[in-house]
Amino acid sequence: MSHKQNFVEGMRDGIPIALGYLAVSFTLGIACRNVGMSALQAGVMSISNLTSAGEFAAIGIMAASGSYWEMALSQLVINLRYMLMSCSLSQKLPHVSMLHRMLVGYGVTDEIFGIASSRPGYLDPFYVYGAVSIAAPAWTIGTCMGVISGNVLPVRIVAALSVALYGMFIAIIVPPARKDRVLALLVGLSMASSWIFSRLPALSEISSGMRVIILTVVLSGAAALLFPVRQKGEDVHA
Repeated sequence: MSHKQNFVEGMRDGIPIALGYLAVSFTLGIACRNVGMSALQAGVMSISNLTSAGEFAAIGIMAASGSYWEMALSQLVINLRYMLMSCSLSQKLPHVSMLHRMLVGYGVTDEIFGIASSRPGYLDPFYVYGAVSIAAPAWTIGTCMGVISGNVLPVRIVAALSVALYGMFIAIIVPPARKDRVLALLVGLSMASSWIFSRLPALSEISSGMRVIILTVVLSGAAALLFPVRQKGEDVHA
């Protein structure tokens, strides 16, 4: 498949992600407006970060007049999971230059990682470029629209728009989980573990970003040991 075909497929798969981003980032834009950010400032923040949790945390620190060190540490912890995602995707990019790896790394979000990692075989970076070319502008435009609109919309409508984020995650994980029972089991176990972490007294004190990192490492490591993926031609009895 050519780079152009991969790019077009990436754009196609990025459309539902873009629609979800447009709704969620609208809420982010309203939060930016509440701390005094302009549409331009919020737009630059969104196009250069592409992280909902990180940007919402940054806005909270701005509102509390936090220090630069607090901002840096919070972003490091919250967004550290993207390093794990990038390391995972790098295994699907064995013969790709460093420039392409860096460009792919810019576009790694939870949703784009989901569709990219589910691609069979090696990953063409142009597939990621296609998805990012649709998703990133939608995230930025939604943020700017939220700033411009301000608090015009009722709070209930703004809160309802965030439901699109959960629908987007469901659309990403359900199709591959239906094809693989092990993957379906891991998805259910991940959801249950995340809920337990948020309820237990000691574990609930851990930040959400760090909880994601811990669960990702533990569950993915256990899955790799218990259910290793066999390569083509590999002796299953080896």
